[in-house]
Amino acid sequence: MRHGGHGMMTDLPPFTLSRGLEPGGDPFFLVGCAAALALYGWGVARLARRGDRWPAGRTAAFALGVLTVALVMCTRLNDYGMVMFSVHMVQHMVISMLAPILLLLGAPVTLALRALPVAGRGRRGPREVLTALLHSRYLRVVTHPAFTIPLFIASLYGLYFTPLFAFLMGSKAGHLAMMAHFLLVGLVFFWPIMGVDPGPHRPGHLMRMLELFAGMPFHAFFGIALMMASEPMISTYEHPPVSLGVDPLSDQNAAGGIAWAFSEIPSVLVLVALLFQWYASEQRQARRRDRAADRDGDQELAAYNAYLASLRARGR
Repeated sequence: MRHGGHGMMTDLPPFTLSRGLEPGGDPFFLVGCAAALALYGWGVARLARRGDRWPAGRTAAFALGVLTVALVMCTRLNDYGMVMFSVHMVQHMVISMLAPILLLLGAPVTLALRALPVAGRGRRGPREVLTALLHSRYLRVVTHPAFTIPLFIASLYGLYFTPLFAFLMGSKAGHLAMMAHFLLVGLVFFWPIMGVDPGPHRPGHLMRMLELFAGMPFHAFFGIALMMASEPMISTYEHPPVSLGVDPLSDQNAAGGIAWAFSEIPSVLVLVALLFQWYASEQRQARRRDRAADRDGDQELAAYNAYLASLRARGR
């Protein structure tokens, strides 16, 4: 495999994903994915040993989220993302918009709070550290829409349309940092909206929908800008390897189409999840009201029976 300018590959074998995990994938993400699955599995197993149930749907969602990260970062797809803008855009959309939603639906914070042991009096263990972080001022700031929405938008326009993108793509460490940033931004943006795990910012369901739709159109505008451009806009992908037979402008148009289309997929997934959560919340509140009404009715009946008993006693 030969390397050209900016430390990127200039020749690659025929495109295939059938070889699975390979050295061409990123070992950092491979280790991270394996660790995430192992820790989540440990939490589920610990609850099971204690006799507690953990929803299988949450486990499946989390595992699928980890596997989507592994697919785009730990396979040969990662190599092609270095030289083809369209493949890179698939990586970006999956790791910043699809994987975070699936990971958050797995409720890993809730699982950790339930599975981690409570430290003794006067001690501070992992559970106490996590609880303190959830109530920290730092987390209140980074999960507030005044921070998450601008960050979500800046990760597109402030990165791709400035020299920063070429700088990051010029090294393996820069590319790794960029992809980790995409994942973290997606998690921070969708965490308050999904509302599965506890957090400092918990608006109502309608406000969550507004937060979602406030950020999604900018992805569509970004994709349209790439599709309508008459010349390559990203210098990193101006000269793809000749062996791939890729036209840079056509590849850029394809990348724009991917960014535009992908903005709809997470919107639908999150909207369905929000509607389901809203319905479940209303059902729980209705059951609580019914139980409260039953308790009040029982108390009134008991008071009435006591009153009748007192009348009978006085009559005797």
